[in-house]
Amino acid sequence: GMQSHLQALLSLYKLFSPELVTISLPKKAKTYFKNSEGPWKAAISAVKRRNSPVSQVPFLGTAPPQSRKRKWNSQLIIPASSSDRNKLEEDRQKDSGDFCSESFPLEQLQTFSQLLHNIHRLEFPSRMGSVLTNPLLLHYMNCVKDESIYLRLYYWMGQILQEECTWCVADNSEYEEEFKDFLETVYKTECFLQEGFSACEEFLYKSLPLWDGFCCRSQILRLVSWIPLNSFSEMKSNLYDPLSQLFLTSSLYFKCSVLESLRELLQNWLNWHMIYLDSESGS
Repeated sequence: GMQSHLQALLSLYKLFSPELVTISLPKKAKTYFKNSEGPWKAAISAVKRRNSPVSQVPFLGTAPPQSRKRKWNSQLIIPASSSDRNKLEEDRQKDSGDFCSESFPLEQLQTFSQLLHNIHRLEFPSRMGSVLTNPLLLHYMNCVKDESIYLRLYYWMGQILQEECTWCVADNSEYEEEFKDFLETVYKTECFLQEGFSACEEFLYKSLPLWDGFCCRSQILRLVSWIPLNSFSEMKSNLYDPLSQLFLTSSLYFKCSVLESLRELLQNWLNWHMIYLDSESGS
């Protein structure tokens, strides 16, 4: 029968060997077989444009994928910390005499003492990305062990890293400095929290095979130092193999940078392991 997946397969045969398919197929069919070479072609095209600014011809006639985010937002900006105005108004209308029922506006949170006195009245902002640049909210994040907080930050950060990566999305090369600043902010936040973000770990594992070792080099290697250590097979395939391809053909400076990053990775893991053991033993 003319099932959709069979139509897609027949249309693929007809594209490469039209003499093998004699039946008529609908012109508009859902795409079932995605082109796996897209990211590679986009990355190669970005490298060619960087090395030859005059040449603007897409690689092998394939146009680089367009960034969806740039249609709506021309700059990569981390949102500012702000409270939910509607929620604050609801709290005020509930009971003006109950002091503890009102949420403390994040715009007024300026000092650590304010955090201590109002910690029971704080609520995280609707835009979780704002916590990256707010040390007081990061302290609060350490105190409140709520899985939903990390999930909200995970989804937001994962989307930003995927859409703004300058070597996975070729037309984002002009925003490289903005992406560098964002990666630097993420790294400083990880240092503050003394742990890496799972969204950042996934981003590195997916993007390192496409990385040229040049774009955002210091930021990427710093983020590598906060990847949590897993099984050897997982670390080898996701981290060591992509880095070794660049390591063998790179300069002495890059080799030293990679070794320094891996040394910090081991040091961060040892520090976390010692703290974890101390908390378990109670010493």
